[in-house]
Parts: sequence; structure tokens; C-alpha cells
Amino acid sequence: MKKLTNKEEEIMQVLWQLKKAFVKEVVAELPDPKPHYNTISTIIRNMEEKGFINHIAFGKTYQYYPEISKEEYKKNYMKKTIHHYFEDSYKNVVSYFAKEEKISVDELKEIISIIEKSKNN
Repeated sequence: MKKLTNKEEEIMQVLWQLKKAFVKEVVAELPDPKPHYNTISTIIRNMEEKGFINHIAFGKTYQYYPEISKEEYKKNYMKKTIHHYFEDSYKNVVSYFAKEEKISVDELKEIISIIEKSKNN
């Protein structure tokens, strides 16, 4: 699976939220300054070529919808990130956030509890 560009990811977030949308509806959900309709239309067509979205035709107008779920994309994205930046080590991921003080001791205890519960099931 290819990675989405930042703008494509922003558009996917809108499509995941709306489930289905016409280009004008996607543009309306994007932050100001709003990109031009034609720019978003081109990006969406490129995303369709990459297999991330598909469309339903209503005459000459297309309504777009995600072909990949947010969970599926997140799983693939995280897998690649952990591989490239953390040597495939989830311990390195957690250590990184602990060192950066982005995760608390209570949160770490909660993670341990979740792991223990999943092993007991």
C-alpha cells in the first residue's frame, strides 16, 4: 500500500468522517484557506488511481467514498513507521514516548494491564 501525501490524508480524513461525499462537500470540510475545487478534484482522482477511494457516478458528477478503512490505513501506517523508525520494536516505541514524557506511568500501567488481560483470554 502506498502512503498518502499530507493533503491526501487530509482528504481521506474528511471521507472517513462523511462516508460519501462530492468534491464540493470535501472542499467545504477542509480548513481555510479553502483549496480550489479543481485542485481537490485532481487530488481525489489521483487517490482513486492509487486505490484509496472509489466513486458512484451520478451523470457527470461523482460521489466518492473510501475503499480502505481508517483502521486498515492506520494499521499499515503504524507498521511501516515502527519498522522504519523503531527497528520493528514496540518496546522502542513505548520507550520513545516515555523519554519524551508523552506517556505517564499510569498510562504505562494501563497498557500492562491490557497486555496481561489479553494473554489470559
